[in-house]
Amino acid sequence: MPGTTLPADVNASREAEILAALGTRLIVLVGMMGAGKSTIGRRLAARLGTPFLDADSEIEAAAGMSISDIFEVHGEPHFRDGEARVIARLLEGGPAVLATGGGAFMREDTRNRVGAKAVSIWLKADADIIMRRVRRRADRPLLQTDDPEATVGRLISEREPIYRHADLTIWSREVPHEKVVDECIDALYARLCGSAEAVTDQTPGIMGAS
Repeated sequence: MPGTTLPADVNASREAEILAALGTRLIVLVGMMGAGKSTIGRRLAARLGTPFLDADSEIEAAAGMSISDIFEVHGEPHFRDGEARVIARLLEGGPAVLATGGGAFMREDTRNRVGAKAVSIWLKADADIIMRRVRRRADRPLLQTDDPEATVGRLISEREPIYRHADLTIWSREVPHEKVVDECIDALYARLCGSAEAVTDQTPGIMGAS
């Protein structure tokens, strides 16, 4: 049951079942900056024995420059076009766990590709948690404003209605990272392996599936 510590061999069996059910699909993490997509994604990939991919890192490698520099030199529309192309390429290389940038899922063509090639998880985080995690970082182009808190609030209000299209929703909050990973595993097992008892909307951190 969710929240119960399972024997290691049971966990390994569940994770193997998830991987088998995925086939060539990816697990794609979406959500706001600071929601923990890279941190949780790396741990989730390790649990499942798949590669971990970070879309932002792949974009920087493809462009030969940092995301901040892409924004400054070419502008956000140019970045978003490149982001969509990189994600489309990465979606062909499953199974894997892919962490996407906060704005990637806003594009309809990217959402459609994710729907066809992946199972998506929205890591949902409150504004105060997001600000606590990102306020000391200088590599967030969208937060280079006079009022970062207001910018985060605006982005949340714009993006959350779109993030809700993800297949699963998990609360990213101030708990040990492995607890959030466990909740991702529970939700994936319920969705992919048909265990109706594996997860419920009342499970802390799990908001059910769309």
